[in-house]
Amino acid sequence: MSIDLRKYAKQTETRLILGFLVLVFIVGDGLIFYFYGTGAGVAGLICLASVMVPVSMVVIFLWIAEKAVKRED
Repeated sequence: MSIDLRKYAKQTETRLILGFLVLVFIVGDGLIFYFYGTGAGVAGLICLASVMVPVSMVVIFLWIAEKAVKRED
């Protein structure tokens, strides 16, 4: 029985990233909402979402580049 450690590492990294995003969006924005009110909570959510746009663009670009390099090999 062989274990694919690369697949396991990639799966673990994905889970850690998703867990971090859940903590930032749910817990972070929830605390903003709790302490400062609805307006600040919505503003925090908008700010967090706007930061995710360039980050997701970089991730998508790197994913496409990885697929292109793997196809060339």
